[in-house]
Amino acid sequence: MENKQQSDSEMKENKAVKKKMAKKAPARGAGTQRTGGGQRREPPCARTGEQPPPRVERQAAGAEQGEGAGCFTASSQDRPYRQVLRNWSGSLIVASLTGAFGSSFLYGYNLSVVNAPAAYIKKFYNETWERRYGFSLDESSLTLLWSITVSVFAIGGLVGAIIVTPIVKFFGRKCTLLLNNVFAVTAALLMSLSFLAGSFEMLILGRIIMGVDAGISLSALPMYLSEISPKEIRGSLGQVTAIFICIGVFTGQVLGLPEIFGQESRWPYLFGAIIVPSLIQIVILPFLPESPRYLLLERHNRSKAEKAFQTFLGKDDVSHEVEEVLAESRVQRNTKLVSVLQLLRTHAVRWQVITVVVTMGCYQLCGLNAIWYYTNNIFSEAGINHETIPYVTLSTGAVETMAAVFSGLVIERLGRRPLLIGGFGLMVVFFAVLTVSLTLQKTVHWLPYLSIFCILAIIASFCIGPGGIPFVLTGEFFQQSQRPAAFMIAGTVNWLSNFAVGLLFPFIQGGLQTYCFLVFAAICFAGATYLFFVLPETKNKTFNEISQAFAKRNKVSLEMQEMNHYPGERKSSAEQESNFTSSVDNGETKKGIV
Repeated sequence: MENKQQSDSEMKENKAVKKKMAKKAPARGAGTQRTGGGQRREPPCARTGEQPPPRVERQAAGAEQGEGAGCFTASSQDRPYRQVLRNWSGSLIVASLTGAFGSSFLYGYNLSVVNAPAAYIKKFYNETWERRYGFSLDESSLTLLWSITVSVFAIGGLVGAIIVTPIVKFFGRKCTLLLNNVFAVTAALLMSLSFLAGSFEMLILGRIIMGVDAGISLSALPMYLSEISPKEIRGSLGQVTAIFICIGVFTGQVLGLPEIFGQESRWPYLFGAIIVPSLIQIVILPFLPESPRYLLLERHNRSKAEKAFQTFLGKDDVSHEVEEVLAESRVQRNTKLVSVLQLLRTHAVRWQVITVVVTMGCYQLCGLNAIWYYTNNIFSEAGINHETIPYVTLSTGAVETMAAVFSGLVIERLGRRPLLIGGFGLMVVFFAVLTVSLTLQKTVHWLPYLSIFCILAIIASFCIGPGGIPFVLTGEFFQQSQRPAAFMIAGTVNWLSNFAVGLLFPFIQGGLQTYCFLVFAAICFAGATYLFFVLPETKNKTFNEISQAFAKRNKVSLEMQEMNHYPGERKSSAEQESNFTSSVDNGETKKGIV
């Protein structure tokens, strides 16, 4: 009797397990699933319209997955391309293009716009000085004044990177981009009217203010794009920042041609053109929503966050996305923004911060500025006419743009790691070849052409990975409360490295000549080695999954990460979650989490 009862209980357990397995396992070749009772039903994702989970593990009982299953359960690498395209809504495309055109485009444009009219601007400096003081500037003083004009852009960028954290906290991501246009328009007016007013100080002041605009935009724009995009296309959308930097550089080269604005009487128009992208952003961006993550986690306004998700994702049912963000907040259990000092003291993100510092440092110190310095000389050594060099230089801008677009197209298939490590690795190889070709180019007649190829290859290698992915990673590594401080750290490293390159490169080049490229090759090699051992793949992963990938290296479990955020300032988990739910449901900020 006892054995019979035991067998009956085992049979019931087996039936329960089979029933549960049948519910989990997708049906073969059809969009429905068969329950334990033999009835067919639609999968949950087919009824609600939600995106299916990125991965469903195979069950131990041998349940099979069919290609036509209602809930797509293959990994992201096997996901049909059409399914990825569904994530690109019209509003998402307009927001990314408009945001980048008025932000990162202007950064790239101002990097290259001063090159073409350099001789005319120096002449304007000399004539203004002579008119004021009765004597001309000597060559060294004129060079110093011009160097200040170029380098103050980086100083302004550092200021912008420092002040961006309180601005995005108070005004939000979208409003920060809009308000930033005040700096751009003011700088454009100062620089374009400097020639008419006879004041070179206006040009220098305009460059400083334009640097502040760039420092703010290079933090606020990646932050905005990372928060409005689905995780399936987060990398591609993040690459829009790098693509528009390259387009801005190329546009500055084109407008600087002698047939357009590259003449003595027209060079102020090069700076006046800055107003156009700013005005376009001012007109279009107000009609697009704020970051839904910012609205939900920092403003605690669930209704506006849902509307923002609906606009950017192009669908009505966004409950899955809202719950995913709320799940992050429950793990984080605190939406209070952390300061830079608090972030640096947090053990749970220590290696994330180090990785951001390394990638941003290598982004500026990898030697691309040295390439621009040598371009005209190498083209001249190859026998290209001096008057033709500005047109040939356009090829570098075109290669840069195409490589950035290519990176944006393949980043969600190949991932961040291969593009970033591979880009630095290729730069090491081509820097070594370029050093040899420049050293021996006077002995072999065809070596200058090899040098041209190496220059284009280095630019392409930089743009397929190191040129844009550091901005993407900064947005992916950190949770909502940590992100502004993280972008402030990244921006500070970026602009300090930029300033250091401008300050030190002339001395490096003067001492090492063509061997200076070996210094940059060593930096690229060190960066690639570090990333190979430390950087996890972040493609298609949520913020919590990325934190888990770093948890072992940080020696902090995922459950313990929140305890490291605010030691001594915490409430109980139940009380915090109760406060957060009350705040989100009522759309109020008074009950925000302490």
